[in-house]
Amino acid sequence: MRRSCSELKNARGHTLQCSHYLPSPFPEDTSLPCVIYCHGNSGCRADANEAAVILLPSNITVFTLDFSGSGLSDGNYVSLGWHEKDDLKMVVSYLRSNKQISRIGLWGRSMGAVTSLLYGAEDPSIAGMVLDSAFSNLYDLMMELVDVYKIRLPKFTVKMAVQYMRRVIEKKAKFDIMDLNCLLVARKTFIPVLFGHGSDDKFIQPHHSDLISESYAGDKNIIKFDGDHNSSRPQFFYDSVSIFFYNVLHPPQVSRADKLEKYYDLGDLKLGSGVNENLIYEILSSLRSATADAASSSSALPTISTTKSVTELLSEVAPSADLESVFTEEIAHDNNEPTNDVQNTLDVFATPLRSMKEKCSEAKEDEKKLKKNKSKIKKKKKKKGETADKKGKGDRFEKLEALSRRLRHCLLKGSIHRRHESS
Repeated sequence: MRRSCSELKNARGHTLQCSHYLPSPFPEDTSLPCVIYCHGNSGCRADANEAAVILLPSNITVFTLDFSGSGLSDGNYVSLGWHEKDDLKMVVSYLRSNKQISRIGLWGRSMGAVTSLLYGAEDPSIAGMVLDSAFSNLYDLMMELVDVYKIRLPKFTVKMAVQYMRRVIEKKAKFDIMDLNCLLVARKTFIPVLFGHGSDDKFIQPHHSDLISESYAGDKNIIKFDGDHNSSRPQFFYDSVSIFFYNVLHPPQVSRADKLEKYYDLGDLKLGSGVNENLIYEILSSLRSATADAASSSSALPTISTTKSVTELLSEVAPSADLESVFTEEIAHDNNEPTNDVQNTLDVFATPLRSMKEKCSEAKEDEKKLKKNKSKIKKKKKKKGETADKKGKGDRFEKLEALSRRLRHCLLKGSIHRRHESS
């Protein structure tokens, strides 16, 4: 994973700090989908780390930003979604101009969820949205918080205070709190959506997501989980988010060959980068001789080059380890014809010409003795061969296992050394 940082200017002239999480290496010949993560009130773009961990393994990139008035971006006020939707619009336009980005999804939390919904109502090209802890109506939320925090004032006094705050906010932050009504926009939005809400959330209570879901016009699903407004989300919710975005964004699939290459790839591990060069070549040379004993005598042994990476050396040595021949030797012994020892035994029983009577009687006796001796010789050779094979195979396997342990230890030591250097 790698992160690229950039700066964008919104319509009000504020510079916004942005980050784009990308897989490493980025496939140059393939366009990948992108999810824009929208942080909550008092949050910042660092909150998108959890989204990057969840989505990058599925070949979905993650773009995030500090909204105006948050994090390191310019601005003095947040508007709980009203002006933030314009910041989001600018980001979407920026990503649309990038040919390496295909479909776009939105993932918002709290204020970011409201922002995503307000923008999604204006842009039906968004592929899908995840809305975590969105409020349905800002005015209703403010009235609820009075009860939650047990502010003992008459209702008419609270309403007068809210109206006063409305005028102040409109003058300073340039938006009307009465316009922040997600129920109105939900009725005309058809983007597939996944709602999430903590069942113990006291700040924005779960019924807000229920109300939005009931009014929502598009395909929808809602997940409730244990936790409050700011608690960590459970793994099953993240799994649901990953599956949801995979279905709506259709990221390119990684072929099985690419997965295996990535899994077995030792990266840029070269001789000399924390790995004992002499020890590596000693192990590979020993491994070469050990596998030569196990392989067929007709197989050509690979040559070891001193200018290649450890990965290439291993790929050269590994094919010579044809351990199948070890298991076929036993079968070959059972199928062998009588050897020279048997033939010598036959020569011993050969006799000169005698009378026909003696020759016939002796021939019968010789035939019986020959059969007995052949069976005895076969039994002895079989026992002798099995003992030698077992001993030889055991020695070879022990040797290969010891070399394998040494090789793993050497490579592991080198990779740990590289991590310490980079840190």
